[in-house]
Amino acid sequence: MASIAKTDPEEHNREGEENAPAAEDEDTGAHVSPIVKLEEVAVSTGEEDEDPLLDLKAKLYRFDKEGNQWKERGVGNVKLLKHKVTGKVRLVMRQSKTLKICANHFVLPTMTVQEHSGNDKSCVWHATDFADGELKEEMFCIRFASVENCKTFMEMVQEIAESQGKKEENKDAAATAGLLEKLSVGESKSDEKEEEEKTAATDDKKEAEEDKANKTEEDKKDESASKA
Repeated sequence: MASIAKTDPEEHNREGEENAPAAEDEDTGAHVSPIVKLEEVAVSTGEEDEDPLLDLKAKLYRFDKEGNQWKERGVGNVKLLKHKVTGKVRLVMRQSKTLKICANHFVLPTMTVQEHSGNDKSCVWHATDFADGELKEEMFCIRFASVENCKTFMEMVQEIAESQGKKEENKDAAATAGLLEKLSVGESKSDEKEEEEKTAATDDKKEAEEDKANKTEEDKKDESASKA
C-alpha cells in the first residue's frame, strides 16, 4: 500500500521556491535620468558669525510655574557661542533629533549658575530666554552625564559672566570719559568765545575813541579856517 505524503503541497512549493537559487539581476546597460534634479541648498544655522567656546551633550528642563514642576525641554548639545564682532556670548541648545531650539539667551553679567540641590550632575539658573520667539523669564535646570561636565559648564558660564561685567564697566567708563571730554571742550570753547567777545569790545571802544579824536581835530581845523 502506497504511503500517503504528510507534507502540505503549498508548503512544499514554498520550500522549493525558498531553496531555488536566486536569479542574478541582468545589466541591460540602460541609463535612467532622474525626473527632478535637486540642487544642494546651504542651510543657515545663525551661528556662522560666532565661535564655539563650549559644546556638551545634556538634558534641559524648564520650571513650569503654573504646574509647579520641572518639564523636559529636550536632549541635545548645549553651546556657548561668542560673536566675532561684538564679543557677546549666548547660550544655545537644540534638540538632537528635530534641531528645535530649546534655549537661546545671552550670558549676562547678572547671570549666576548654581548646583541643583541633591544632584552634582545638574545645575540651575535664571535667564531672559528667546527660544519660543519671544522674551520670557525662565528658570532652567540642565543635567549632564558626568560631574566633570557639569563643573566645566558652571565654571565657564561664571567666567564669561564676569568678563561681560568687566566689559560693561569699561564701556561705561569710556562713555563717562567721553562725556567729560565733551564738557571740557565745551567749557574751553565758551572761554574762547568770551575772550573773543572781550577783545572785540575793546577793539570797538578803541575805534570809537579814535573816531572821536579825529572828529575833534577836524573841528579845530575848521574853526581856525573860519577865523582866518
